[in-house]
Amino acid sequence: MELLNSTTVKEFILLGFRVGQQGRLLLLISFTVVYILTLVENLIIIMVVTQDAHLSRLPMYILLSNFSWLEVCYVSATVPRMLFDLSFPGGAISFHACFFQFYVFFSLGTTESLFLSAMALDRYLAICCPLRYTQIMSKKFCFLLVSICWITGFLCYIVPVSLISRLSFCGPNSIDHYICDSGGLLALACNPLGYLSLFCYVITSALILGTFLFIVVSYVGIIFTLIKRSSENSGNKGFYTVSSHLAVVTLFYGSVATMYIGHSEKNRTENIKVMTLFYSAVAPLLNPLIYCLKNSQVKEALARFLRRKRVI
Repeated sequence: MELLNSTTVKEFILLGFRVGQQGRLLLLISFTVVYILTLVENLIIIMVVTQDAHLSRLPMYILLSNFSWLEVCYVSATVPRMLFDLSFPGGAISFHACFFQFYVFFSLGTTESLFLSAMALDRYLAICCPLRYTQIMSKKFCFLLVSICWITGFLCYIVPVSLISRLSFCGPNSIDHYICDSGGLLALACNPLGYLSLFCYVITSALILGTFLFIVVSYVGIIFTLIKRSSENSGNKGFYTVSSHLAVVTLFYGSVATMYIGHSEKNRTENIKVMTLFYSAVAPLLNPLIYCLKNSQVKEALARFLRRKRVI
């Protein structure tokens, strides 16, 4: 694989969504509201968990607060630039800014899949090994798990992004997407890709499939454990505690899978844009609601938090 560093392109044009002026205005207003609501929802969860003496000690909520911060970063990596391009179509993004967005976006996506795996592990230990749960899932181990998720997520894409950035880009410079992604950048490379495209595909597929299979295995164990329980009430309670996490997992992996399955070549690019928009902007808005709307502990902590603010 020959990698050249003779790039002549100094900036890229993100084509975004092919809609008229009214369509751009509608998208601009809609996703400005979505972005603000997403920030507010996730920041509230972070404040409630970190400032509540009870929740801040529980591994489940330590993971949840980190997951909420991840969602804040995730939506901020793409939506502000998308809103700028909707306001000023045809604007350029510099070479380095494009690759920085590419790296951050895919690293955060990898980190999200790792956090979903960590949360599945937490639920598995809580339900399948309740007597050893507090011993295994100690606060120290929980913070170690959080550190592994963040560090591993941002290490995985260093090599692919570095290799792609060393390719020669000599024009054209238009990316048919609203973000800088591997597919659009590889399509613009002038020199032969060799095995680079396959390498990036294998890395991405291994991360997605590996974490997905870990989550599936964890929940197979959880379901068998719940089925074995003799008490119907305890079984229902167990299913209730994991249903929110399964919903979030379905949103994330379902949207990712839809990007690669069942599209004709004619509509593939537009469908990929829509699904990328869904899991990078819409899902971070829905996830806090799924996790916390019917969570009595979070609602009680939120009530305590609001009472303290009123007193102050």
